[in-house]
Amino acid sequence: MEAVTGYASYVLPIATALIGVWLVWTVVRYVRADRGTRVSMRQAVRVRWGWVRLARMAGLTVTDKTPSLLAQITAQKDGATPAPRVLTPKIKVKPDQFGVIVRARTLPQVGLEEYQKSARFLADAWRCTRVSVLPDGPGKVVVRGVRSDPLTTPTRHRPTGRPPEDLTRWELGVDEFAAQVCVSLANVPGVTVAGVPGAGKTSGVNKFVCDFAPSAAVQIATADGKVSRASEGDYADLVKRMFAFCGDDLDEANALFKRLVELRKRRSATIRDVLGVKNMWHVGPSPEWPLTVLIIDEAHTYFREYKGSDATTKRLAALTAENARLVEDLVKKGRSVGILVILISQKTTGDAIPTFIRDVCPIGLSFAQKTVEAAVAALGEDIRNWPDASPVTLQDPTYVGVAVMAMQGRPGYTRIRTPYVSDTDAARVAEDTSHLTADPNLCLDALLRSTGRTATPAPTLTK
Repeated sequence: MEAVTGYASYVLPIATALIGVWLVWTVVRYVRADRGTRVSMRQAVRVRWGWVRLARMAGLTVTDKTPSLLAQITAQKDGATPAPRVLTPKIKVKPDQFGVIVRARTLPQVGLEEYQKSARFLADAWRCTRVSVLPDGPGKVVVRGVRSDPLTTPTRHRPTGRPPEDLTRWELGVDEFAAQVCVSLANVPGVTVAGVPGAGKTSGVNKFVCDFAPSAAVQIATADGKVSRASEGDYADLVKRMFAFCGDDLDEANALFKRLVELRKRRSATIRDVLGVKNMWHVGPSPEWPLTVLIIDEAHTYFREYKGSDATTKRLAALTAENARLVEDLVKKGRSVGILVILISQKTTGDAIPTFIRDVCPIGLSFAQKTVEAAVAALGEDIRNWPDASPVTLQDPTYVGVAVMAMQGRPGYTRIRTPYVSDTDAARVAEDTSHLTADPNLCLDALLRSTGRTATPAPTLTK
């Protein structure tokens, strides 16, 4: 007992020191945080302190009539029956720039459905714009409350210049609950991006290029139908990291598409012998066999139908028809050999992007649209059943940079705020990574030579 009494004199100073360290750490976090996070930190305190009372009012508690073990032990035989206990789910609260993330336990009769029914009450009590409830594993839910709308808050992205850890992961931005939205590029043959001019289409693709440029296992070619030369358009700062570029000249575009179809054929003929698999994604991209991305901006330029009987019109019609056939080949047959086509157009209707190309692309994004018909062309007929998520509602200038897409594993459609990448940052990344640019055909030649196979020389593309 004397020993225990002796140690007891140290308990108070140690507890005081630990509390002091915790307070200092909390103050430092608060001071270093941005304005939005500070508000969220105060909000998190209110959520924790008011949770027990709020849970009872929202019906998120359960009454347990069985006495606790201690009550059963201390209860007297002829004494009063112990009062029922009201059980409240335990929570953990984490603040961020937009609001709070609350991870809660479930209880019998208080599960995911009950939390979702109470979402609007929680939003009012926590002073949030919206609240979502999603499963977080067995017996757990995650409640996301956003105080400010992430969709109306412009964000900037500064590329790190480091190669991405996962070449199959494309980080698009954040959804309306400020959760990171990513899509997998593995086994994806094509992506369509639609939206009115100035809605953020090219900016979103610029981020893609900047994020993947530091990897030698990704090579990019671009056809930009808005300009005649790279220096005139949106890709002027990125062209150094592209192994090929062409403008609105149909002959140049046709030559580029033919060259990539030839690459597809050569890869299909050699993939088993060189990589030992039928599908490149089983081993992943590499500098010797890079993921080859073809960006076709203002795609309607290369596919439009020319009608007329004069020689010039007939020649242009033949070119655009062949362009559609070549791109169809890439989209339908290039997936397993590591070729990805990104098609960008204001409207992805059949006259802009042929349906035999558009409908094969599993990923479709749409920025602001003027008509429901354009939204349907970009996202599918089901968007009519989700009017609140329709890109037609994104025409306000505050929604520049916001896109809509269908996400696997989520019902309906997801709205995404894509970040802005400055021209300065784009130019910096392209300059720093220009030495990684290589023609995939030449990479294949070198790989075939190293494995003792005969390489078929391919003409070199010029920008």
